Amino acid sequence: MTKVKIHTLFQYLLDTTEAEPEAIVGFSLSRAPKLGDFLADLDPALSLDWNQQSFRGLPALRAHVLEQAGLTGLCQPDDVLITAGAAEANYLAIRQLVQPGDEIVTESPGWPQAAVLGKAVGARMRIIPRREEDGWALSLKALAEAVTPRTKLIFLSNPNNPTGQVLDADALAEIVAIARRVGAWLLVDEVYAGLEWEGPRAPSIAGMYERGITTGSVSKALGLQGLRTGWMICRDPELIMDAVILRENASEIMNIMGEVIAEIALRPARLAAAMETARAEGRANLERLDRFVAEEPGLAWVRPRAGLIGLARLTDGEHSEAFARRLLAPPYRTFLLPGTAYGQPHHIRLGVGGGAEVNLEEGLSRLSRCLRAGPVDLEDG
Repeated sequence: MTKVKIHTLFQYLLDTTEAEPEAIVGFSLSRAPKLGDFLADLDPALSLDWNQQSFRGLPALRAHVLEQAGLTGLCQPDDVLITAGAAEANYLAIRQLVQPGDEIVTESPGWPQAAVLGKAVGARMRIIPRREEDGWALSLKALAEAVTPRTKLIFLSNPNNPTGQVLDADALAEIVAIARRVGAWLLVDEVYAGLEWEGPRAPSIAGMYERGITTGSVSKALGLQGLRTGWMICRDPELIMDAVILRENASEIMNIMGEVIAEIALRPARLAAAMETARAEGRANLERLDRFVAEEPGLAWVRPRAGLIGLARLTDGEHSEAFARRLLAPPYRTFLLPGTAYGQPHHIRLGVGGGAEVNLEEGLSRLSRCLRAGPVDLEDG
């Protein structure tokens, strides 16, 4: 075991957290609700102790989690563990399943957590590249070739974070067959599920494979990142109990306010209305962003098929972190995430979340001016 090292994505966020941008181009969450939106459904007499019902999370919340994932009847409430966001769910699974020398197969670009934790555990990482010239599609042939009898875990995000591409039911069935061939666990992070711009929501992997693990949260589509409430779904009772045991030695139990507000947010009627709003706002921003990229000679991209983010290439070849820092500084004062966070040094992350608060139109105007100004030549002052 080695120390967990900081990832480029988090390092950039730490470095820029006090920058106070005036606009954001790349917001990865839907517009956040206010606490007041939930007050009518909150009981003032609610105890702020733990939920006193289950170490796995409020039963009603776990039932809602299954319903929104389309897993009611395929999975049981005890197959769900409520966690401190999808990040904790991923951490609990990886930490309990993977031992030194095991292999983890994952994708790039993709959510980098598996690689960070895998390296700390002493696992061998096998990375499947997603290529822009292929529309950022995941090569199932390359995946099949990478999976060996030493593969303990396959880690993917669907919709893919950060390209917004989607694995459909047929592709997932093929991936299940690849995993089952060697008995590997298959973890699919579904934080952007439900925000599909093309086609239906893909089935959740926990309902397709006995060693399938679905993780998700209320952070992205519902804009409730501050609740730190997510979940792990798996039909293997031993894995769920192992995760409960590890969580007991970390966050211990869920925060009651997070559980209660998440349960309200996931009530079917309320969820349907919130998702309709998130999809309408996200789609409108995506159409605006798509037009912007098409008209901007300094950028090119593969339009996201789902989710709230995508990767755009800087066509002049400038390094993305240098560009992002230049955009964040005066006179532009606009934030976006460089593609170095995902191993793509000539791409930037663009996002369609956040609603009116992110000042997207002004951000795009400033982004365009920054692109046209070009890099600053420090030798010329």
